[in-house]
Amino acid sequence: MKMPIYQVDAFTKKIFQGNPAAVCFPEQWPDHSTMQRIAAENNLSETAFLVPLEEDYHLRWFTPQIEVELCGHATLAAAHVLFNHRGYKSEEISFQTKSGLLKVIRRDDLLCMDFPARFPQAVDVPQDLIDGLGVDPKLVLKDMNYLVVLDSEKTVRRLKPRFRVLSRITYAGFICTAPSDDPEYDFVSRYFAPYAGINEDPVTGSIHTTLTTYWSKKLNKKKLTARQISKRGGVIYCEEKGDRTGISGHAVTFMRGEIEI
Repeated sequence: MKMPIYQVDAFTKKIFQGNPAAVCFPEQWPDHSTMQRIAAENNLSETAFLVPLEEDYHLRWFTPQIEVELCGHATLAAAHVLFNHRGYKSEEISFQTKSGLLKVIRRDDLLCMDFPARFPQAVDVPQDLIDGLGVDPKLVLKDMNYLVVLDSEKTVRRLKPRFRVLSRITYAGFICTAPSDDPEYDFVSRYFAPYAGINEDPVTGSIHTTLTTYWSKKLNKKKLTARQISKRGGVIYCEEKGDRTGISGHAVTFMRGEIEI
């Protein structure tokens, strides 16, 4: 079986920045173990697989270790490939996913995604979180991830997590955030998900459904501009829309090829 594959840097206008994702186009669904092995072989934070339906696409995402229910940067990458390399003519794409129907609209070179909003709640703070991050948070909330609010951008940048300790907390990642020092951005973040085989994700669209809910209320703003301050870095444009969240960004193609299995 031969399968077209693309590698795209998402949430950036320049290659070697943002978050790289693989986008694969099998003619029909491979079995789960094959997709998982492909994702492990790619060794990127996410590999997306798309199969066409009558009017839209079925989309699934895999880390090197697990299938996930929602992924922002690989959705952005998938839309970028369809618009730029697969002859998709409409300005709006619909994806059927484990998180329901997701839409991406192209506005010039900006890709705008519509995701379900997440609403983190107060939670008891595990000692492994404090020990693993090595900081005393101002606030900790949780939905499917822990949202760790810190005192400054400098604190977020200086984090040196002990991933072995954090991995004791299963089925949860750690969003660390603070107000931005740069007036161009409203807030910054880093994201750690050792449970999913990703110690630090370069740029994570899905966590901004949580971050937008929190910072929109905190800053009393509907539209926010965020920067994920990993080594590669990336910019995310966010909009609070009630039970939905607008997540927008740019993407650039790094590589095109073919998988032979």
